Amino acid sequence: MKVLVTGGAGFIGSALIRYLVLEEKISVINLDKLTYAGNLNSLKEVEGNSLYQFVKGDICNSELLDQILEQQQPTGIIHLAAESHVDRSLDAPDAFIDTNIVGTFQLLKAARKYFSTLTEELKKTFKFHHVSTDEVYGDLADSGLLFTEETSYDPSSPYSASKAASDHLVRAWGRSYGLPIVVTNCSNNYGPYHFPEKLIPHVILNAVFGKPIPVYGDGSQVRDWLYVEDHARALFTVFKNGKLNSTYNIGGHNEKTNLEVVKKICEVLERLKPEKPNGIGNYSELIEFVKDRPGHDIRYAIDASKIAKELNWSPIESFETGIEKTVQWYLENSWWWSDVLNHKYELSRLGDKTV
Repeated sequence: MKVLVTGGAGFIGSALIRYLVLEEKISVINLDKLTYAGNLNSLKEVEGNSLYQFVKGDICNSELLDQILEQQQPTGIIHLAAESHVDRSLDAPDAFIDTNIVGTFQLLKAARKYFSTLTEELKKTFKFHHVSTDEVYGDLADSGLLFTEETSYDPSSPYSASKAASDHLVRAWGRSYGLPIVVTNCSNNYGPYHFPEKLIPHVILNAVFGKPIPVYGDGSQVRDWLYVEDHARALFTVFKNGKLNSTYNIGGHNEKTNLEVVKKICEVLERLKPEKPNGIGNYSELIEFVKDRPGHDIRYAIDASKIAKELNWSPIESFETGIEKTVQWYLENSWWWSDVLNHKYELSRLGDKTV
């Protein structure tokens, strides 16, 4: 098995590659443009491993895609390359349209062309796995319902709208052209190597430095939290055994309000790092409520019963165990996040391997 992973230098992509190479011993080609959130330091554990190759490139580059597929002859594609930060999509949506929609379109075109060259035997095992988000479903508000694979799409932000469009394109290529596809929609991920602009690492690092911890609105927005290593296992499970032309929702069974998440992080830090900066009494004193962002969805919640029943997957980590591991990782790995905060990791983009 040889898998082309797009966006493998990102948070979820790097977790998936570490799992595929180190746990499953699978050959991986990592195609990543190395935008601001793409960080090769997240893949130090697989550097030099004979099963791992990195290619710097853009999924919008059709010639490059054709070249990689022809040269590498992968047995499947797991597509994670995407712009993913809601706030950035509100300020500058162009990149989200380019990468999430146009990039997915280019990748689908290249995959279809490559698939047509395979023998009938190889066609039976090839799969295009598109990794998406539960945000495409919109806002559950106070309905008490859960997102299922049949929930209608109702995206709220440029980010979720662009991901919804990419989901539709993938399914259209499966139905119209016979490309063997699967789609997964996941809930909010967290864990090691998470880019500091995201809620959980942002809270951890602000607390460590004694800086204000901003919370949108009153912090009552609810998300289902999924430990990233659980997600990596789920992605491989679907890639390997998922039914073609199917969708699987992947969730952590951990609904928490944003304020609950922030307070839990402060509680864990009280135990793991009791010595505090700037003479503060408790980490929770740093919490500051700020103006809510436009179109902020109130609640997301995943029904992950399908993947549990059909593929026997369920998360290993509870939120309590996962957040403990996450906070501990950030406290022990300042080498990673200090380079991110100082933008030093960007120097690694010079001289990267290309084809």
